[in-house]
Amino acid sequence: MIKLEVRKNAYYDSVTLMLISKDIKKLEGVEEALVGMGTELNREIARNIGLETPGFEDVTANDFFVAVKCKDEDVFKSAAARVEELLSRKEESRCAAYYPSTLDGALKIEPDINMAVISVPGKFAAEVAQSCLEKDINVMLFSDNVSVSEEKALKEFAAERGLLMMGPDCGTAIINNVPLAFANVVKSGDIGMVCASGTGAQEVSCVIDRLGAGISQLIGTGGRDLKPEIGGVMMKTGLDALAADPKTKVIVLVSKPPSEEVAAKILMRAGSAGKPVVVCFIGGDPGIIKSFGLHAAVSLEDAAYKAVALSKGSKPDDFLGFTMGLEKAQALAKEEAFGMAGGQRYVRGLFTGGTLCDEAMKLLIGDLKHIYSNIPLKIEDKIENAKSCKGVCHTFLDFGDDEFTVGRPHPMIDPSLRAERVILEGNDPTVAVIMADCVIGYGSHENPAEELSNAIRAAKTNAAKAGRYLSVVASVCGTEDDPQCLSASRLQLANAGAVVLPSNAQAARFVKLILDNLK
Repeated sequence: MIKLEVRKNAYYDSVTLMLISKDIKKLEGVEEALVGMGTELNREIARNIGLETPGFEDVTANDFFVAVKCKDEDVFKSAAARVEELLSRKEESRCAAYYPSTLDGALKIEPDINMAVISVPGKFAAEVAQSCLEKDINVMLFSDNVSVSEEKALKEFAAERGLLMMGPDCGTAIINNVPLAFANVVKSGDIGMVCASGTGAQEVSCVIDRLGAGISQLIGTGGRDLKPEIGGVMMKTGLDALAADPKTKVIVLVSKPPSEEVAAKILMRAGSAGKPVVVCFIGGDPGIIKSFGLHAAVSLEDAAYKAVALSKGSKPDDFLGFTMGLEKAQALAKEEAFGMAGGQRYVRGLFTGGTLCDEAMKLLIGDLKHIYSNIPLKIEDKIENAKSCKGVCHTFLDFGDDEFTVGRPHPMIDPSLRAERVILEGNDPTVAVIMADCVIGYGSHENPAEELSNAIRAAKTNAAKAGRYLSVVASVCGTEDDPQCLSASRLQLANAGAVVLPSNAQAARFVKLILDNLK
């Protein structure tokens, strides 16, 4: 049966409702559930997952609804009661503090505010950001769906006033030791970062922390900043700020490779910073970077190693190996490949971090030749409808891409869809290895390693029943001081049967060693 409950003119936060939907689906007797506002998108999602029922046609965008496909009336009552309980908890937490409804209201309470984190629907985001900049407030714009022209105007206005305009779609920053949005608890230190990549920034900063060094500032720019239309306005602003910052000794720049024209402007600016600069244009040509007198990184991890060496006054060398040593890695890879059946030959990369997915593909593409993906390196390797079709040959998926996040939280908040895919892809008799990331820290799921571990156990058990050995290779992006704890997360994955490497780059190299044993 399908039951629908509607509350007219009642508003609740969309992310809160998405997480409640996930909780309701776990109740015994519930087959499917959706809790949300009656927007056109949510009504379409309800139709697509089989929850359309009489009464839905009268639900408006101002109405809150609970739709459940369940065994009987008692199950629905239990589900509705659980929704009410979870909403009450949220309301109690809100009542514990005062939330100003306007920027002016916030400034009356705290007139010295100098940083705003903005997360509103895209059509309103530019106006809100502009109002903050006009009051000399630095901005971190988490919202997406902001036009390129709006982004360019906001960034040029901010740069003229000496302000940060991080974003749109900026998910990671650490300003004055305060982690913002998806960020990690890292040591304070003398390495400054400017990054056009969220999980790329997290990976580098976390490795720096594990190597015993720390971060002075981590400035995010948003993923489009280095596109020709924007011209790297915020990366140049951030670079200048770090060059002038007495607490910053070494600077790290992280981005996908920009156009030649934009790259030249950024690298020329970096070359005149007066401080050592490490540049990680992920998968880009290191020779171009070196020609400007800068230090080129071959991976996100390598960028961290080079930055720490420079911070300590040492010569930075390329880090291309394994923390455990190559000989031990080769022996472990051979052991992983030993029990595989004859038809197992492919790897499926399933990522919650888009930059980590991109880096892994770039480290492996030279050997694998073709990697099919929803964020492909080659246009001919593009997978259409990645959400609904299974992987083919070597396939890497970014679960944070728009196709996977319509109507649901980012996979770093809700990793359940990726977990389901681990089991699905593991059932393919041609799959030898599943590669996965696990991103912890502020903003992420309270225990992403648990969700991934449960899926790993199920996938490996299914493979064993079919007479196959399935290898799972993982890495955890995080630190010991993160709420989920790096070592605890690694242990959960290892106990589930995964080979856990210290970085995404090492995980990719280890996958290659396994596949080499299958040739």
